Amino acid sequence: MENDVAIAVEAMLKNAQPLFTTESCCIYKVPSQIRQSNEDAYTPKIVSIGPLHHGNSRLVTMEGHKQVYCQHFIQRSEVSLTDLVSCVQQLEPQIRACYSEKIDLTVDELVKVIFIDCCFVIELFLGHVWMRNDAIHSKSWMGTRVAQDLILLENQIPFFVFEKIYNLAFASRLNGGKLRSFMWIAVIMFPYHNKQGVLPPAGGNIAHFTDLVRYLYLPPSHRIPSRNPVPLVIGQSASELVEAGVKFTVNKPWHGIGILDLEFEHGILKIPDIVVDDSTEVWLRNIVALEQCHYPRHHYIADYVNFLTRLVNRDKDADVLIKAGIIRSTISGNDTSVAKLFKDVDKNFTVFNVNANYLEICDDLKAYCKHPCHTKMATLRRDYFTTPWKTATSIAGIVLLFLTFVQTICSILQV
Repeated sequence: MENDVAIAVEAMLKNAQPLFTTESCCIYKVPSQIRQSNEDAYTPKIVSIGPLHHGNSRLVTMEGHKQVYCQHFIQRSEVSLTDLVSCVQQLEPQIRACYSEKIDLTVDELVKVIFIDCCFVIELFLGHVWMRNDAIHSKSWMGTRVAQDLILLENQIPFFVFEKIYNLAFASRLNGGKLRSFMWIAVIMFPYHNKQGVLPPAGGNIAHFTDLVRYLYLPPSHRIPSRNPVPLVIGQSASELVEAGVKFTVNKPWHGIGILDLEFEHGILKIPDIVVDDSTEVWLRNIVALEQCHYPRHHYIADYVNFLTRLVNRDKDADVLIKAGIIRSTISGNDTSVAKLFKDVDKNFTVFNVNANYLEICDDLKAYCKHPCHTKMATLRRDYFTTPWKTATSIAGIVLLFLTFVQTICSILQV
């Protein structure tokens, strides 16, 4: 006699579907253990892009703007509305496979959401490049908020969809060289993050805008050797390192140096400058979440945050980096907020390996601080040469001591 429970389980398993396929998936709901520390950092404030936040009542005001921008894009396009929609319809299975969550929209509903949002974003980007004074660009606060929403991990559409629509709509102008690629205008949209002045190569496998922003921060090699999962341990915070004789300075402020390029040599820790403002936590959190979900063995930004967390424990540690010009803080509150920001972003992600360059810096810092000569020299500088008055007094004392010594020797020789 067949077991009813076994029959039910068999029927259930036949209908089982994976949540997502590893090869295609690139857009994720942020894991709850990461999300819980700051829900707002992962939630769009003004505009939803893609299906994950579609229908959110807080974002409905923007839908009218999106539709107007979509109309403008269609009017600008070289092909018909039917051709543009057909392009998205053909891509629908690939688009759906890019999301980690099951999308509770029919094929037609998803095509409509993706089409409206893509046209809106492309028209928005073109307006930014051409500096048009439209409904969004005329209000700087709105343009800033929309740009921030566009880099949220949950607020994404696959990059290839934008490129397909854009290339279809402007085929003749692209071939004639009168219009730049979509990749180019997308990079121009995020100048705040492109300190290295890089442009991803054609076919560079950029998944979406969160991934693009991450790419803009990567070192030129895009490959940092990693070691086994040993924790980053400096042993001393920035203020303690200063007492041990370490100096802090901004690392080579020229083209090609990104925020990840840290160096330690001859007692000087060189760190590229970073602006810490009210948006910093948002983009750091979303890139770290992307690395956790999509780049579990290549978490460059997470390693960087982890290193800074070890350096900046308290307000006086933040003050060391601020005085050195490494951190340019404009966030409200005191410098303790800077320390809290990095600590909060550093929570609840799993590390498979560690940036070998940072591990080497940690080892070198520990070895430097153990050398008694460095600590004594730092104490001497701190106690006797911190101000012009102290320096002058110390030099006068040394000269006086030297003259006294010479006088004593002369007196002995005369006897």
